[in-house]
Amino acid sequence: MKASRQVLTAALWCACVAVCQAHKPSDSYLILQQDARGAALSGQWDIALRDLQHALNLDANGDGQITWGELRSRRVELTDYALSRLTVETVGRGDRESCTKQQPAGLLFDRHVDGGYAVLRFVLQCPFRPAQLAVHYSLFFDLDRNHRGLLSIRAAGHDQSLVLADTRRGATFNLGSPDRLGQFRAFVDEGIWHIWKGYDHILFLLTLLLPAVVLFRNGQWQPRELLRDALLDILKVVSAFTLAHSLTLSLAVNGLVHLPSRIVESGIALTVLLGATNNLVPLVRERRWVVAFAFGLIHGLGFASVLTDLGLAGWNLALALVGFNVGVEVGQFAVVVVFIPIAFAVRETRFYRLAFMPAGAVLIGIVATYWLAVRALGFTPR
Repeated sequence: MKASRQVLTAALWCACVAVCQAHKPSDSYLILQQDARGAALSGQWDIALRDLQHALNLDANGDGQITWGELRSRRVELTDYALSRLTVETVGRGDRESCTKQQPAGLLFDRHVDGGYAVLRFVLQCPFRPAQLAVHYSLFFDLDRNHRGLLSIRAAGHDQSLVLADTRRGATFNLGSPDRLGQFRAFVDEGIWHIWKGYDHILFLLTLLLPAVVLFRNGQWQPRELLRDALLDILKVVSAFTLAHSLTLSLAVNGLVHLPSRIVESGIALTVLLGATNNLVPLVRERRWVVAFAFGLIHGLGFASVLTDLGLAGWNLALALVGFNVGVEVGQFAVVVVFIPIAFAVRETRFYRLAFMPAGAVLIGIVATYWLAVRALGFTPR
């Protein structure tokens, strides 16, 4: 019993510490398109300014803003930095040869849902028209091992997409016959990673799980007698949350719903704060699945930020959307499976009902308030 208590406390504490340190995941968006008439590839690489600032210190005057002038003045350095971390090879005819940068890269600016991006446009000339393309990607992995490169390849009438990571820096693509199952698996992995690294989603899930093994009666938390009742409550809450975030994820990725990232991320922080507050002052007791559904709509828009900027369509979009959503559910289920047996084992203790429930809610609420201030008001601690 004591060991279970310690594990539960440590898990919550680690999650809260992680959230305090968390920021928007580091992503870049790379599109390679094969020339229909030859062996050339045109590329467009959208790289977040916040990540480039960390790598190259583009903010020359230190005012916290990267201007177009500051960005343009570092074009050559930025181009060399990025392209030196990308290798593209043609595979075919029994050969494997590198494609080379053919002309000076163009530099533009664009704004994604999560902020400003440098847009690098370039052309690669390959020795021959490839049947397969091998891509090796190493941008920012020396600075952030959680960085993700979202790669889309367009060739021979097929679109293929893959998420590249520190643990999967390269992949080989069959341009005439895409590996759809491999793509699906890659996006399942990405969905799992996203839920486990999405500390705001984890904390919101904890605010839903903490009351599942207890009931609020006569002004205090009392333990549930049967595990079956706790599991039924969890099933309702998690199902509602899943249905809601799957709905808005699908709508957002298909371009039917769009909200600025600042509003979405602030809304997610607010749901965590309200969930923690309800565990302190239980206003919603019996129909918590309604709250889970309503707040899940906001979380779905947060999940969509991973896929919306890839410009996917057709089978490519369907595989990415279904695979990513399956991964999110697998990651979420893993959290439930680990948490609930421990929580049920210690639910009758004063530690859980009188100390852990209030203390856990207060700790989560403090973190959510901090995050809300950072996201909504631009507050930056010094």
